[in-house]
Amino acid sequence: MSGIALVGHMLGATVTGSDRAESSYTQRLREHGIEPVIGHSAANVPYGAEVVFSTAVGPENPERAVAAGRELHRADLLAQIAALKRCLAVTGSAGKTTTASMAVHALRGAGMDPAYVIGGELRDTGSNAGWGTGEWIVIEADESDRSLLKFEPEIAVLTNAELDHHATYSSRLELEETFREFMARAGDRAVVWDRVALRALCPPGAVVYDAPDAVLGPEGSRFHWSDLEVALTVPGAHNAVNAAGALTAAKLAGADPAAAAAAMRDFHGARRRFEHLGQTAAGASVYDDYAHHPTKVAAAIAAARTLRPSRLVAVFQPHLYSRTAALAAAFGVALAAADEVVVLDVYPARERAEDHPGVDGRLIAAAAADAGGGRQVAWLPGFGEAEAYLASTLRDGELCLVMGAGDVDRLARAIVC
Repeated sequence: MSGIALVGHMLGATVTGSDRAESSYTQRLREHGIEPVIGHSAANVPYGAEVVFSTAVGPENPERAVAAGRELHRADLLAQIAALKRCLAVTGSAGKTTTASMAVHALRGAGMDPAYVIGGELRDTGSNAGWGTGEWIVIEADESDRSLLKFEPEIAVLTNAELDHHATYSSRLELEETFREFMARAGDRAVVWDRVALRALCPPGAVVYDAPDAVLGPEGSRFHWSDLEVALTVPGAHNAVNAAGALTAAKLAGADPAAAAAAMRDFHGARRRFEHLGQTAAGASVYDDYAHHPTKVAAAIAAARTLRPSRLVAVFQPHLYSRTAALAAAFGVALAAADEVVVLDVYPARERAEDHPGVDGRLIAAAAADAGGGRQVAWLPGFGEAEAYLASTLRDGELCLVMGAGDVDRLARAIVC
C-alpha cells in the first residue's frame, strides 16, 4: 500500500491515507511529503476522494463505509499503474519480494531504470517503489487473495507453488489453477523455476531457470547462469535460485546479460529478507526475516547455517490462526533445524482469535519440540519475556534469526545494541 501511495504521488495524485500503527513505511511516506494518519476514521477521507484498500481492510472499516462507491482494491489500482508501462510480474508462494527486487536491481544495473512496486524496501534505493524513466515496471503479483489475476504481464515469473493461504484456497488444486491462468497470460515469456510440477503450470515454451551448481559460503554464493559466473553477497541456496529467475526475466526484458549478472554482486537485499540488524550486547548477530511459511522458514535457517555460527537460535512469530492450525507440524519440522527455538504467539493480522478456538503459538512450539530431538524449545508468547530470555541466553559468535510476517521485527530491533 505504501508503494502504491508513493507511485501515485510521483504521478501527480494528491495522496492521503491511514494505518493502524506507526512503521518504517509511514516514516518513508512522510519523507516524500505524504502525511499518513494513525487510526481509522471517516473524517480521514477527503471529500470526493477515491478510497483504495487492501484485502486486510474489511467493508466495516469506517473509511470504506463513507466511500459511497468510490473505492478500489489496491490490486485494481496497481493494475492501472502497471498498464502504463511494459509489465514484468513476479508471483509464487515464496520468493516474490526478493526475486522482484533482484529483477529491479539487474535492470538498473543494465541501465534500464525500471519503475517498481514491490513488497519490501530495496536496501540499495531505500524504497519499495519508484517511477523510473525506463519502459518497464516490475511488480509482485499476489496469489494470497487471487488479485494476481487482475494483471496482464508481458513477462511473468513463477517462483514456486505451495498452499499457504488456507482462507482463500480450499485445496492445492485451486491454487495451481490460479497460477496456471496467470502464467498463461505471458505465453512464451513465462519464466519458471525448473521443476516438473511448476513447469506444468506454465504454457508450452516457458523459459526455465535454476542454479544447480551454486557454491555456498559465509560470503554468499556463486553460480553459473547464461555462461556467466554470478556472485551474490546475500546468503543461501534459495537466493541463488531467486537470482537466476530475476536474471532470466531481465534478459527477456532486453537487459544485457553480462551487465545484469555483474550487478548482482552489489545487490544488498530487501528489508526484512534475511536483513542483518546488528549485534546484541553479548555479541550475537541478529537477523530479521519475513519467513512465515514452513518452506520459507527452512530456507532462512539453511541460509543462516552458511554463515557458520557457533549456535543458531530461531525466533518465530506465527502469522494467521488459519495458517498456524493447518501447518503447525510442518513449522515444527522446519524450526527443528535450529539449535534452539523460541516461539511467540500468533500475529492475527486480519483474523480473529475467537474464530479459531484452541489455536495459538503453543501448537508450533509443541511440534518443534516433537521434531527437535531434545533441542531446547521455549514458548514465550509476549515480546517482553522473549526479549529478556534472549538477552540472557545469546552469546558472542551465535546467531539469532527472528522470523515472521507480523511485527516481530520490533523484537529483533529491541535486542540489538
